[in-house]
Amino acid sequence: MINSSPFASEGYPFIAYSTGLTILLAFSAWKLGSLVLAIPAVFSFLLTLFVFYFFRNPERTPPADPQAVVSPADGTVVVVERVPETPLGLQALKISIFMSVFNVHVNRVPFDGTVVDLFYHRGKFFDARDGRASSENERNGILLELAGGTRIAFVQIAGLVARRIVCYAGIGDRLKRGERYGMIRFGSRLDVYLPHDVEPLVKLGDIAVAGETVLGKIGDVRTIPHEP
Repeated sequence: MINSSPFASEGYPFIAYSTGLTILLAFSAWKLGSLVLAIPAVFSFLLTLFVFYFFRNPERTPPADPQAVVSPADGTVVVVERVPETPLGLQALKISIFMSVFNVHVNRVPFDGTVVDLFYHRGKFFDARDGRASSENERNGILLELAGGTRIAFVQIAGLVARRIVCYAGIGDRLKRGERYGMIRFGSRLDVYLPHDVEPLVKLGDIAVAGETVLGKIGDVRTIPHEP
């Protein structure tokens, strides 16, 4: 699941297609001296730049504090509230991050732990900022058990434009905070569910950085050993 390349692996086909099309149009326009082909070549070039930008995969450094829960996504915090019905089966603190098409879309693990359940629901494609997105949109979630037995959940939610959720984690996998575990194309949302007594360290409108921004802290957590 770890990918140290500058671009997300899911983006390489899009990068190849857009780059190839741009080269073909530019070469044809130059060879034929055609302004008609030059215009689409310029648009194709701009599209290629956007594709490179969208699938960027920057390095991130999680905080040293072992109690810190980090954001699984880049974007804007759109929900911070305690809710009664959650994937944890009990009341929890819910924090939601909205990703626009201009944000990095690589998703990262918010805390060290073991995957004890995965859940996927087909659904609708409301705008990811819509309150109905959490319960009605297509989504894929992970239930993670921490070393002390505490559980958290984080859910990838498709949005109005996003139609493809990618998740590489499987039940039994040991995940490390800050590592890459998936992404969503193109514009979407991540919901994080933490124990109800966790105090949020972000507020509505804050800009979150995946793998670095601390959403809250969970106490009395031992470190889970990771296989090399």
